Amino acid sequence: MPLPAPLTGVVPPLCTPLTPDGRIDTGSLAALTGRLIAAGVSGLFVLGSSGEAAYLTDAQRRTVVETVAEAAAGRLPVLAGVIDMTTPRVLEHARQARGLGADAIVATAPYYTRTHPAEIADHFRRVRDGAGLPLFAYDIPMAVHTKLPADTVVTLARDGVLAGLKDSSGEDGALRRLLVRVRAQAPDFAVLTGSELTVDGALLAGAHGVVPGLGNVDPHGYVRLYEHAAAGRWREAAAEQDRLAALFALTDAGDPAVMGRNSSALGAFKAALHLQGVIACPATAPPQVPLDEAAVGRVRRCLEEAGLL
Repeated sequence: MPLPAPLTGVVPPLCTPLTPDGRIDTGSLAALTGRLIAAGVSGLFVLGSSGEAAYLTDAQRRTVVETVAEAAAGRLPVLAGVIDMTTPRVLEHARQARGLGADAIVATAPYYTRTHPAEIADHFRRVRDGAGLPLFAYDIPMAVHTKLPADTVVTLARDGVLAGLKDSSGEDGALRRLLVRVRAQAPDFAVLTGSELTVDGALLAGAHGVVPGLGNVDPHGYVRLYEHAAAGRWREAAAEQDRLAALFALTDAGDPAVMGRNSSALGAFKAALHLQGVIACPATAPPQVPLDEAAVGRVRRCLEEAGLL
């Protein structure tokens, strides 16, 4: 479907449900898609960090895009992550995503090898030209070890190469300065924050929307937050943000002595979806460590305290 310019609202990065033996659970993925659409979100982002894209095979990635595109059935735009190390591999993912029904693609800068800003810009231009779909840049320096230069983003936005940016840099000051620049130079460029704990502040600063991993668990909460902000009800938006910040404690459920932060957070999202009856199995992809019974109990308490169970 045509992509709004700029894209606004809540665009959850879907978790990818797996079966106990590691296959894509297409039934649960379709159910999650339907749940998010019913909650009033504005778009669906598959194969991001919350979708465990880095852990999936190419065939599994294709299954995810195809399943969500079919379940969405043109009701909302589907943004497909095409994250990979080099331009040719990203282009291959992008062309496959287009053929499977994606409406836009999301790519990081190249990684593993060090790249110059000129090379990053060339990367995005080649991906946009070769994919034939609107392209969103994904700024996540924690994962790719490169912070997208603001000058590069603004130039590519102004030239129409990029349709938007998902900012997961955690650098609120840099985001605010970027918003000032794109507002003046590229008004159709969408800036979406990936910092789900500071959405109200980002929207007040001029961000167009949010891509919240926690939105898998409580999509209604983020939709309410966005709607309050869009209507100028900032006190109500802040109250909703405070509630969601408290709920985010579920990502701390895992024991840091035995698992990484990623295992704890994604395991908690999936445990919550399983407890809510949305997905059939809370498994995460190896080598992530699964949550134990005690950790799942902590997730349950967070859901109960938030009124979600």
